[in-house]
Amino acid sequence: MRFDVLTLFPDIIENYCSYSILKRAREKKLIEVNTVDFREFTHDKHRHVDDTPYGGTSGMVLMAPPIFEAYESIEKTDDFEFIMLTPQGEKFCQKTSVELSKKKQLILLCGRYEGFDERIRIGLKPREISIGDYILTGGELGALCIIDSVSRQIEGVLNKVESSLNDSFSEGLDGLLEHPQYTKPREYRGMKVPEVLLNGNHSEIEKFKQEQRILRTKLRRPDLL
Repeated sequence: MRFDVLTLFPDIIENYCSYSILKRAREKKLIEVNTVDFREFTHDKHRHVDDTPYGGTSGMVLMAPPIFEAYESIEKTDDFEFIMLTPQGEKFCQKTSVELSKKKQLILLCGRYEGFDERIRIGLKPREISIGDYILTGGELGALCIIDSVSRQIEGVLNKVESSLNDSFSEGLDGLLEHPQYTKPREYRGMKVPEVLLNGNHSEIEKFKQEQRILRTKLRRPDLL
C-alpha cells in the first residue's frame, strides 16, 4: 500500500515512519510512504503558502494554488482515497481504518495555521477526517495516526495476525475494549495475577477475558456497547 503525504514538514512523517513496525513494513515493501512538500510548488521568491483571509478574521489561511499543484503532481493508482486532515471531518475509528486498508493508495493532506482556502475542498473534493474533537498545530500527527493504524491492517505488517484481532475496538473483540493483560512476575508489591489465568483451563480463561472486556467497556466506554 502506498501513502503520499502533502505536508510542509516532511521530516515529521519520515522520522516517525523510520522506527519499529512501520520501518520493518517499509523494508519488506509492504507499505510505501512518500512526502510532498507543497512549499515546493510556490512561484514567488518568498515561497508563500499562506496569506491573510478575506473578511478580516485572524490568522493565516493555506492558499489553494500550491496545494492543487502538489496534489496534481502525485501519480495516482486506480484505487486511491484523498484525505484532508481537519477537525471538521468525520471522526476516525477502527472501522474507518479497516475500510481504508483495502485501498491501494492514500493521499493525506496536512493543514497548518487557520486552515484551508475553501476552494481546496470545492475543487479537489477530499474526504475530510478528524482524529478527535481537539485542535492540533498541524495535520501531521493525524496523518501519522492514519498511516500507523491502517498499516496494521495490511497482511504481513504485524508478526502475528492475532495481534490486531485482539486489539481494542477490533472485530475480533466484537468492538469491545481489550481485557486486562498480565505478565511475569506472578506477584508484585502485593498485586497478584488472577488465578484463573494460571490454571490452564482455556474455556475458563476465555470466559474470564470476555467478562472483563464487557465490564471494562461498560465502565469506560458504555457508548460502545
